[in-house]
Amino acid sequence: MRAHPVANSAVVAVGALWGLYWIPLRRLEALTGGGPWVSVVVLLVAAALLLPFGWRQRHRLRAANTRALASIALGGVAFALYSDGLLFGQVAVVILLFYLTPVWSTLIARVWLGWPVTWWRRAAIVAGFGGIALVLHGSHDGLPLPRTTGDWLGLASGLLWAVASTGIHVHSRTGPAETNFVFCAGGVAASIPLALWLGTPTAAATAAAGATGTAFGLVLLLGGVWWAGSLTFFMWATQRLEPARVGILLMSEVIMGALSAALFAGEAFGTAMAMGTVLVIVAGVLETFPMRPPAAPPGG
Repeated sequence: MRAHPVANSAVVAVGALWGLYWIPLRRLEALTGGGPWVSVVVLLVAAALLLPFGWRQRHRLRAANTRALASIALGGVAFALYSDGLLFGQVAVVILLFYLTPVWSTLIARVWLGWPVTWWRRAAIVAGFGGIALVLHGSHDGLPLPRTTGDWLGLASGLLWAVASTGIHVHSRTGPAETNFVFCAGGVAASIPLALWLGTPTAAATAAAGATGTAFGLVLLLGGVWWAGSLTFFMWATQRLEPARVGILLMSEVIMGALSAALFAGEAFGTAMAMGTVLVIVAGVLETFPMRPPAAPPGG
C-alpha cells in the first residue's frame, strides 16, 4: 500500500482532536447537568447529520457483510462507553485504559483466530498491563485495579473496540460516511441504556446567562466536528493505510489527552503516571508488528 501523506496527517489530527474531546464534553455537562445524557444528545445529532449519507448509500449497507455492520455498530458502542467514561473518571486514566486495546487485540487473535503470540506481542501484553498498573497506582491508593465507574467504562470501551476494530478491518467494505452512520447509530443504541443506568455525575447545572446558546453550540460542535466529521475522515484514512501505521499514528490521542488533562483538568501527573503512559504507548507500538497465522505446509 503506497504512502498517503494526507491520510497519515488525518489520523494524527483525529487522534489529537479526540485527546481534547473531554474539554467541550465536560463543559457541556457542566452547563446542562445532563450527565451521560449529553452523550446521547451529541450522538443523536451526529447520527442525524450522517443519516442522508446512510440513506443515499443504503444499497451498499444492504449488500454489506453482516459481521462488518455489527462490528461497526459495536465500535460505536465502545466510543459511547468511552464518552461516558470521560465524564465519570480521570481523563488520562480513562484514555489509557481505552488504549489497552493492543493487549486485547493480541489475546483475541490468539483465542478467536488461533494465531501464535510472538515474543514482541508478549512484550506488548507485559508493557500494557505494567503501564496501566502504574497509571492506576498513580491515580488511586491501594491495589492498581480499576475503582471508579470511569475506570470500568474506559476498560470496557477498549475491550469492545479491540473486538470491533478486528471485525471492521476484516469485513468492512462500505464507504466512510455510511460506515460512520452505522457507527454513530450503534453509539446511540448504547448511550441511551447507559444514561438510564448511570444517572448524572453532577448535582446541578451551572446557572449562567446565555448557557442555552452555549450548550447548543457545544452539542453541534461535538456531534458535528468530533463524531460526524472527524470519524468520517478517520474511516476514509484507515482505508488507505496499513492497520499497523494507524495504530502508531493514533498515539497522538494518548499524548494530547494526558497533557491536556494535566494542564486543564488539574489531574496529578507524577512519575508513576508518566512511566505508565510511556509503557502503554510502547505496547501500542509493539502491537503494530505483523502477526500472521502460521503458513500452511507445502501441498496443504
